[in-house]
Amino acid sequence: MLHYDHKIDEKQLNSLALAYMGDAVFETYIRHHLIQNGRVKPHLLHKEATWYVSAKAQSMIIHELIDFDSLTEEELAVVRRGRNAKSGSVPKNTDVQTYRYSTAFESLIGYLFLSERKERMEELITISIRLVEEKKGGTVK
Repeated sequence: MLHYDHKIDEKQLNSLALAYMGDAVFETYIRHHLIQNGRVKPHLLHKEATWYVSAKAQSMIIHELIDFDSLTEEELAVVRRGRNAKSGSVPKNTDVQTYRYSTAFESLIGYLFLSERKERMEELITISIRLVEEKKGGTVK
């Protein structure tokens, strides 16, 4: 990552900005995961990645993390902020509730990334990958 003299205060950052960052970071990890597991055809990569980065998948992930008490109080506060953020629009292929929880998940990933908690972020991403693969019936090659 590039070095900047001014560090962003992730605690003060707008939840949608956290989600913007989290979306990019999570997708990068998913793309690396897919390529690492031997999936290299561009069309199939995109199709596979959609299983992980869709609003539906991310909403499921954050619900599972909450239900199994996998998050700290600080992380839950970030999730609540992300869930309650008003984006002004909702994609046409999902409902408002799913989209809000997806935004909450992305906010959490963005928060952990910007606070330089790489180990914790990667722990949650690893759990996320496992959850999605369990839901879709295992790893597809």
